[in-house]
Parts: sequence; C-alpha cells; structure tokens
Amino acid sequence: MFNTQKPYSESCDENAQPILEVLKTKLPKLGNLLEIGSGTGQHAVIFARSFPKLNWHTSDVTEAHAGIQLWLDEVQQENLISPIPLDVLNDQWPDQKFDAIFTANTSHIMSQQAVEAMFKGVSSVLKADVPFLTYGPFMYNGKHTSESNVRFDHWLRTRAQHQGVRDVSWLKELATNNGLYLDEDIEMPANNRILVWRLK
Repeated sequence: MFNTQKPYSESCDENAQPILEVLKTKLPKLGNLLEIGSGTGQHAVIFARSFPKLNWHTSDVTEAHAGIQLWLDEVQQENLISPIPLDVLNDQWPDQKFDAIFTANTSHIMSQQAVEAMFKGVSSVLKADVPFLTYGPFMYNGKHTSESNVRFDHWLRTRAQHQGVRDVSWLKELATNNGLYLDEDIEMPANNRILVWRLK
C-alpha cells in the first residue's frame, strides 16, 4: 500500500529509466557510491536494485533524511545505506573514498557557492579514474539548449534568487580548479544531460 507520508517526485519516476540505462554503462558493479542530494530517496531505491554489490550511500541535508529513510525502510535492501548529513557548505564530507559519485538535479537548486563546494568536496572523496556523474539541465556558453530550459531557468530564478541552470563552461572551470575534467557529455531526454567527471 502506498505510504502517504513518503515524499514523492513525479520527475524521479519519469527520468529514472533513462538515467539507469546510462548508469549501467558507467558505474562499477561493486564498491561504494555516494549519492549527493538524495532528495526523496526514490532514485536510490530504483538504482541500487540494479547494483546489488554496490553500496549506495544516500546523503542530503538533515531535514530530508526522514523521507529518504521511509523509502529505504520499505524496500529493506542491504546495499542501501541510511542518509548521512551532507549540506555541502556546512557539513563535513565522509572520511572515506568512493568508487563513484552520483547527483541528480542539484546544481541548479544549489547556490553557486554550494556548487563550488560540491566540486571541491567531490575531489577529496573520489577515487582516481572513477566517475562523478551529474544529471540535469545545463547551459553552454551562456545559451540554453531549449525553450523549455529557458522557461525553467526563469522559474527557478523567480522562485529563489540563488538558483538557476548552470553553464557547463563554468562547471569546467570548477572542475579544473579541483583536479577534475569532463570526460563525457551525454544527451538525455527532456533536454537534460549527464556529465561524467573524473580526477585528472
């Protein structure tokens, strides 16, 4: 029976399968993955099922933990790890190295300062030659890839001044400053992308 207390995102259901198809080709089969900004917890539950030997460490700001845990408790999957506090600006990053890092629809919600902090933190906990994957809408050289992304960006900035679709050129600068580089740029449905970063 559907638990009405669980947080739910329709977009998570809509984009999960296309994202999963890419993850199947990019993620290791075993080890430890950190998900930054697990949100509702839906993605973690869906994706971890396809990687039974990959420990999926959820994380988010503390106020999101209860909702994430409801999803995890429902499936009782051994490789799903309870959320850790990770406000990228204020919390201490985990004291371990990860075999992959994944984040979806976070960079346009975070402030620019927080995105900078995320790249810095990722560089400190990512193992060599393993992927940091970021999913979402992005700009290129100051231009949006679609009219729908123009409208979405306007809506974000109207809702909260610190939010907005980020430019890949700027993200590349952040990556370079933190010893990372853009290895792949993968087109996704609904004018989204998956950017695959790695340590140099």
